[in-house]
Amino acid sequence: MNINFEIAQKSQNGDKMWAVLIDPDKTSINQLKELIQKINNSSCNYIFVGGSQLFKTDFDLYIKEIHALSKKKIIIFPGDNTQISSSADAILLLSLISGRNPDLLIGKHVQSAYQLKKSNLSILPTGYILIDGGTPSSVQYISNTTPIPADKYHIAASTALAGEQLGLQLIYIDAGSGAIKPISKKMISTIKKEISCPLIVGGGIKTYEDLENAWLSGADLIVIGNAIEKNTSLIEKLNNRIKCN
Repeated sequence: MNINFEIAQKSQNGDKMWAVLIDPDKTSINQLKELIQKINNSSCNYIFVGGSQLFKTDFDLYIKEIHALSKKKIIIFPGDNTQISSSADAILLLSLISGRNPDLLIGKHVQSAYQLKKSNLSILPTGYILIDGGTPSSVQYISNTTPIPADKYHIAASTALAGEQLGLQLIYIDAGSGAIKPISKKMISTIKKEISCPLIVGGGIKTYEDLENAWLSGADLIVIGNAIEKNTSLIEKLNNRIKCN
C-alpha cells in the first residue's frame, strides 16, 4: 500500500500512529541491531531516519542496514538533499513553510528532483513547520529560520492551512531535537481544526503522557527521537502503556 494513502487512511479512521526517529550521527551502525530489534517488537508504525548534518555516515549504507533488520517501513526525514536512498520505503519531501529561506522552500527540491524520480521511493509532500521548543534547535541553525513562537497558535494554523491549500499532503510541526518542552495541546488542536490532511508532531516527546496529550489534541503521527537516543528502553515502556490504553 502507498504510504501516503496508508497514513491518510489511518488518520481518517482515527488510528493513532507513532514513529521512532533515528539520527545516523547519534546512533552508530553497530548500535542498530539492538535498537531495531526493540522497534520490531513494539507497536511503532514507522522508522524515520535522518539528521541535520551527517558528519561520518554513509547514508545509503546506513539505510540498507536498517532495511535488512527492520520489519517496519522506513521513511527518510532528510536534513538535506543528499539524504536519499532507494533502500527506504518513502521520503518526506519537506518544504519549510514556517520560514522564508528559498533553498528550503524549493531550492533543494530542484537539486534532488531527478534523483528522486529515478528512485523507487514513495514521495510524501510535507509542509514542515518549526515551533519554538524552548531552546534553539539544530534545524533552526542549519535552516537559518526562526521558529513560530509557542503561543502564536493562529499563525501556525494559518501556515499549516496555506501549506495544505498549496497541495502538501502532510503537515509536520516540530519543536526540534532536544526541545525542552513538547508542542502544546492548544497549538496542536488549533492547527488540527484548520486542516484535513494528517498531522505529524515531533520534538520534546519524552513520556507516555506527552505522547497521549499530543494524540488527544489531534496529532495523527508522533515522532520520538532524542528521548529514545538517550534511553532505548523507553520504546518498551511506551509500548506497554499503549497496549494498556
